[in-house]
Amino acid sequence: MKEIGAFLLAGLFWGSSFLWIKISVADVHTTSLVAWRLLFGALGLIAILKIRKKKLPRDPLVWKRIILLSFLSPVIPFYLIAWGETQIDSSVASILNGTTPLFTIVAAHFLLHDEKITVSRVFGLLLGFAGVIVLVTRGQSTTGLLQGLIAGGSTGVVLGKLAVVGASFCYAVSTVLLRKTLRNMPSFELATCILLVGSIVAWIVVYFVNPPVILPTKPITWFALAWMGLLGSSLAFMLYFYLLNTWGATRAAFTNYIFPLVGLGLGIVFLKEKADWSLAFGALLIVAGVLSANIKSLSFFVSKEKSIPPR
Repeated sequence: MKEIGAFLLAGLFWGSSFLWIKISVADVHTTSLVAWRLLFGALGLIAILKIRKKKLPRDPLVWKRIILLSFLSPVIPFYLIAWGETQIDSSVASILNGTTPLFTIVAAHFLLHDEKITVSRVFGLLLGFAGVIVLVTRGQSTTGLLQGLIAGGSTGVVLGKLAVVGASFCYAVSTVLLRKTLRNMPSFELATCILLVGSIVAWIVVYFVNPPVILPTKPITWFALAWMGLLGSSLAFMLYFYLLNTWGATRAAFTNYIFPLVGLGLGIVFLKEKADWSLAFGALLIVAGVLSANIKSLSFFVSKEKSIPPR
């Protein structure tokens, strides 16, 4: 039951982040948003680390892997999603980011020996990516889309959607590589190291790309950044890495079932974002694709399987 609780909470915290990102990008630059989010996340975990009297790893090889993997998650995805939401609705971003399990299947096939692509997974991939195409081309004819890209009129919206898809790809590759290279590292220490490195990188980016640092002007922005950092990053990453160690790469990616629904609902209710048949159809295809691709793995909800315990 601990795994199910971690699964639900991680999906809830990540799903709500899309709402807070949309609110924050109206007040701060995307580079500052990522830097503040990661700073809050890193400080939260470091504080708990001190309270629990835990220590960070000292192995140089472990730190090299952490530094490299921190770019794949969270640094690059956070930038891509934050910028993407300057162009598209948070609800669309949350659904597109729900494609992570599909990319995870592909990455796991090539990088892990025990998670190979099957016929059902190929069918699921085709369904899921059909949903991506529906959402990326949403509201535009094929001719209008091509003309807009050539003329530049639709570039922002389309690239915003593709940026979020790119974030999903980064999350997927990171999930598999973390599973492959750092699977025996305790989840709490791993999450702390990842966010600490990510925070340092993000503030370096702010210094070189967008100086000087401009503080948020609205209280709601500070709340959003703290929420995304403490709950949507530090706690969610800790829960996710725990699932990664106990359930495996493909199953841990199932958190993506929850947060698209959370992000979709919050965007429509609180931001009054538009919901139409293409949004619903694209979301349905993606969910159906993920379910089809992982149909055998879904049995872990009703049957107990051998897991890999964290150290």
